[in-house]
Amino acid sequence: MFVETIKTDGLAHLSYVVGDGTTAAVIDPRRDVAIYETIAQKRGASITHIFETHRNEDLVTGSEILAKRTGAVVLHGPTDEYDVPYAQTAREGERFELGETTLTVVETPGHTLDSIAIVLRHKETGDSALGVFTGDALFVNDVGRTDFYPDRAKEVAGLLYDSLHEKLLPLGDQTLVYPAHGAGSVCGQGMADRDFSTIGYEKMHNPRLSLSRVDFIEAKTAEHHDYPPYFEKMEQLNASAGPEMGLDVSKPGPMGVEAFASEMDEGMIAVDLRTAEGFAGGHVPGSLSLPVAMLTSFAGWLLPYDRPIGLIAESAEQAENGARGLARIGYDQVAGYLNGAITAWSVSGRSVGRIAAVDGQEFKQRRENGASFLLLDVRAKPEFDQGHIEDATHVYLGELPERLDEFEAQKHEEIVTFCGSGQRALIAASVLERAGFEKITVNWGSMGAWQALGCRVVT
Repeated sequence: MFVETIKTDGLAHLSYVVGDGTTAAVIDPRRDVAIYETIAQKRGASITHIFETHRNEDLVTGSEILAKRTGAVVLHGPTDEYDVPYAQTAREGERFELGETTLTVVETPGHTLDSIAIVLRHKETGDSALGVFTGDALFVNDVGRTDFYPDRAKEVAGLLYDSLHEKLLPLGDQTLVYPAHGAGSVCGQGMADRDFSTIGYEKMHNPRLSLSRVDFIEAKTAEHHDYPPYFEKMEQLNASAGPEMGLDVSKPGPMGVEAFASEMDEGMIAVDLRTAEGFAGGHVPGSLSLPVAMLTSFAGWLLPYDRPIGLIAESAEQAENGARGLARIGYDQVAGYLNGAITAWSVSGRSVGRIAAVDGQEFKQRRENGASFLLLDVRAKPEFDQGHIEDATHVYLGELPERLDEFEAQKHEEIVTFCGSGQRALIAASVLERAGFEKITVNWGSMGAWQALGCRVVT
């Protein structure tokens, strides 16, 4: 018997291949599915079953694609909310055999109403569970968000509590926990920075599991979660439109400077995958900074689905990684990448954009000297609430494009962008620059530097 974990960076998505002998199953596959086939082939196993633990909101599922390639059956939890044309319904107690290993379905509504968990057992252990694939019900040090049904907030929070305490925790302290996401996912807030745990460890250390049902419901309904606009697109693609997604993710081709500039003039969005520091030093005017390591975290907030995208990358490999990351969240209109990047652009004689910057020491000095500027903090609301600089204006980075009108009066005045380290602040600076704001300064170090210098924060 084997279990292999596949981690998709950027989305903090965890999927699994589990098998025994010559048969294997895949749990929650991503869109680019070749990795699952490779793992199964190395193990000498055929993929016979594919399980979706819930309706995915944050990435395009690869279930239908993988099923076409392997002939495997796709299993999805019961739902009357929408159609899943490529899947069969899996219900409470159904068992599926992989050699001497069995996978048993447990219905765990709460995060979504169709949520299921998959319990892993082996013949030699009898009824004792070896592990459980918990989907978005139970994470390491956290539990799933329950805000997808705002008109039924208390009800679904109660459903999740019951799923945890009546279905998952009784599996036993020895049971390994295999969640669908790790730290950094938008599907939770307090996940630990590790991808493994046990039911026993979570019972001891997961703060949500120590609450009474009443307190759990109160805590869950009081949470603030960001809701990226691309979630609705993912729901559409993963339900009725799933079978229409392409089979493979194509590699973007190189584009010359003239072609790239012409496409931008026609409406193509230029996305710069290089580091934030590289973008600040020199970039194609009108381009958006989305460093490849942060691309999938913010592309769904900042990029429309109906316009072509041109990539600016340090290498063909980085461009390919960027296109793959975009495809995982449904962006298929990548026109290509700028061959030669900013060097080719600059030697063609075209203008090069730059973002002004201040470090922690200079920022502190400017504050003490009473310099006039708007301080724009683009961190998430929980981060801002935990501590921020007095008089800072807060707008979450993902919401900035929709709220630019609020800063129309500052279009010709200095705006200093601020976050935890300066990385998101630079993305915000590129959003403002594209919108025509003229005096933008990024604060390198941001809150990290501010606190390291012993400066005051308020809550």
